[in-house]
Amino acid sequence: MIIRILVLLASMTVVVHISVYILEARQTEEVILQPTSPDGTAKVLLQNLHLDTLVFIQRKEHMNKMCKIYASLHRNIFDNTKDLDHVLVDEKHKLLYCYVPKVACTNWKRVFMVLLGNASKENVSSIPSDIVHQKSTFPKLSDYTVEQAHYFIENFTKYVFVRHPFERLLSAYRNKLQEPSERSKYFQMRIGRDIVKHYRINATNESLQLGNDVTFEEFALYLIDHYVPAFNEHWKPISELCYPCLIRYDFIGKYETLQSDAEFILKAINESHIKFPEVRLSNTTTQIVRYYNTLPSQVIARLYNIFILDFKLFSYSTENILGYEIG
Repeated sequence: MIIRILVLLASMTVVVHISVYILEARQTEEVILQPTSPDGTAKVLLQNLHLDTLVFIQRKEHMNKMCKIYASLHRNIFDNTKDLDHVLVDEKHKLLYCYVPKVACTNWKRVFMVLLGNASKENVSSIPSDIVHQKSTFPKLSDYTVEQAHYFIENFTKYVFVRHPFERLLSAYRNKLQEPSERSKYFQMRIGRDIVKHYRINATNESLQLGNDVTFEEFALYLIDHYVPAFNEHWKPISELCYPCLIRYDFIGKYETLQSDAEFILKAINESHIKFPEVRLSNTTTQIVRYYNTLPSQVIARLYNIFILDFKLFSYSTENILGYEIG
């Protein structure tokens, strides 16, 4: 087993300047990954981790492969850093984290506050969400010069968490346009009313005034007709929030395995004493299927084209939702 893994790892380029060592222990298998910067300084040391390390290697290798195949669809260079405002910077731990709305970003921002030394690790989940979502709470890659950003990308450990594009889109719709909460009213008044006005025949005065009963099909049609790079962050493709083919993240965590992936990354940066808040995963497959069954096939196909890079880069399929694969 050890020899097979050694051969597999030796054939992979995990990160630029990465050294991989596999040690055999008597009772447990121990894996040490030691990525290094050009000057030989270790970026991160992974010790006593099990072979689920391979999952992260496979995700990264797949992303790099897809970046080459779909090179014409993504950005691979930047002249300024203004678009990198979703990439948070922790210079102390030499970390970059790209937060993605609707992918546990509130809890990851809480953890990031602890890493920065701006909050206690004793009860991470108690940090108020309105504080972690303030734009001034964290240093962002967009706050730095192009030269500094390039240095951080080259030398820091970088991670992002992703989610099935259609599941994330549905979560955003339900949270911002369907839920009867105070926070949702902003989206309903600003976007919901506009959707009702342009996509509903014989809309009632109440719907036109409140925008709180937008259907999922109306929302989908709005996205198709109004898709621009300035999409709202809650449903903007991850490929246009985090630029994975430009930044080449070292760790790609997934919402579907959120808890174990979060624990793995915290252990990888020697911060396993920080406990990632327990999260109850939402949107079961049955529920997702029910919503997408309300959409005509041509609408689904056009939605897929908006999120095609997210599907391809992060190994997601439409088969479990639609019963067939698109693309």
